[in-house]
Amino acid sequence: KEAVIEGARVRFRPELLSAVVGSLALVPLLFSSGTGAEVEKPLAAVVIGGLLSRPLPIVILPVFYFWVEKGRTWAGGAESQSGRVP
Repeated sequence: KEAVIEGARVRFRPELLSAVVGSLALVPLLFSSGTGAEVEKPLAAVVIGGLLSRPLPIVILPVFYFWVEKGRTWAGGAESQSGRVP
């Protein structure tokens, strides 16, 4: 449990900084009004959204891991008490 929390904590900051810097680099494309801006704006919006969602698995996967482990513990505890898994 502690290893998962520590790993997520250590990796979250670099992932977040990479996403923010990449997104900031695309902000001029998002607000451009020159030739080809009608193509660049939607592309920049999609890429920014993808970059900002990049750190989410670092939060979601540890929560999912704990959820699965809690289910295993619950099933194991029920088996030892009644002799069967519910």
